[in-house]
Amino acid sequence: MDTDTLQNFWTIEAHHKPGPNSTHVQIHTNFTSNRGNKRTARIQCERFLMGRIVVTLVLWQLFLMSAAIVIADEDHVNHTASAGLFWTAAKDESDLYRKTNADDSTLTLNGNNELDGGFSSLDGILQWAIGHSDPAKLKETAQNVQRTSPDELKKRQAELKELMEGLRMPSDAEMMKIAIDDLSNSSLSFSDRVRALEELLILVEPIDNANDLNKLGGLVAVIKELDNVEWEIRKLSAWVLGKASQNNPVVQDQVLQLGALKKLIMMVKSNFVEEATKALYAVSALIRNNFDGQRMFYAEAGDLMLQEILSNPSFDIRLRKKSVLLIGDLAEFQLENMDQAELPFFGNRVFLKSVVDLMASHDLDLQEKALVVLKNLLQLRTTQVEVLRDFCNLHTALDKMQSHLQQLMEDENQKGFAVDVETLRREVEQIFHQKLIKIQNK
Repeated sequence: MDTDTLQNFWTIEAHHKPGPNSTHVQIHTNFTSNRGNKRTARIQCERFLMGRIVVTLVLWQLFLMSAAIVIADEDHVNHTASAGLFWTAAKDESDLYRKTNADDSTLTLNGNNELDGGFSSLDGILQWAIGHSDPAKLKETAQNVQRTSPDELKKRQAELKELMEGLRMPSDAEMMKIAIDDLSNSSLSFSDRVRALEELLILVEPIDNANDLNKLGGLVAVIKELDNVEWEIRKLSAWVLGKASQNNPVVQDQVLQLGALKKLIMMVKSNFVEEATKALYAVSALIRNNFDGQRMFYAEAGDLMLQEILSNPSFDIRLRKKSVLLIGDLAEFQLENMDQAELPFFGNRVFLKSVVDLMASHDLDLQEKALVVLKNLLQLRTTQVEVLRDFCNLHTALDKMQSHLQQLMEDENQKGFAVDVETLRREVEQIFHQKLIKIQNK
């Protein structure tokens, strides 16, 4: 963009101040609400600014070709006699000034919730341009345009059309294809590879886009990055796979068939915490509510991975919490599908003990998550209550936890949460005792 056009852009932006109820304010609010996701806000902002720039360029071209002719036309006819080009429905130049001053155009959105560029119509652009122009300069421009031949006017129209097409925002599919092509470029720099993955991370959020990822070659490209030497690249790749697979059976099956699960399970053991947590996030997204994924998870010794994380306090607390949540989801899914065979590790005594031992954690949130898991596990067919009593010492763990929660209830800052956890602890204790009574009565 040349200096003059850029100056015009900022001048227009400075003068165009929509009202408090306009779409401009709504868009600004939308950007603000998305600050939690800086990458999403950045792409939205880029699209927003691109839309405004396109409008500015269109406005400036129309201003040169159209507004001057309207002002110069002494009869205020709705077309030029020589070229037969239609320009505006305004009856008088003063009407344009009055209308613009009374009701400035505001930003509008099209049917796809994309920026139309700030005005409801080309006529609105023209009216706004005239109303915010220097009359003397406008008259001078009108005289110059009057000398322009019809062929030259048509040429300018063609140039304007080409300009608008060149600045058209690409579709999500086109943007995904660009990012995927970048990942396939072996000479791509580290920063550009990060950028491509970050863009995919945002673009695969809509389920339709996620379903298109494999068609565009994106899954193969992203899975390949799981072997990248840079842990940041591996982390982002796992994140993209998890985001695309979440609650999406189609993508889940595609990623599983491409063999990504084994790599992701290995990444959970990474020394880089961020990589490990994103890998576990992807594993969870792949096998949640998916029997085939869960069977593959067990075949790849995923249960042993979870058991190691739970039983080793040196693992990052975030990783331990995510692991407990995953076990809880798996157990709950099993309860909802009692006609299906249960995963073998649910009845493993060492695995069960690793869950029970979490009740002694100093992190109350982790204790609560462990109780949720135990509540679900106690209701499964394969869970042996004698193992929980004799090998896992669940009864003792429940009593110790009760004493700990009673102490926390004396602290006003923790009382509310402690009461909720105690309620859950009692539920677990009740189910445990009921199952013990059943085996004793046999």
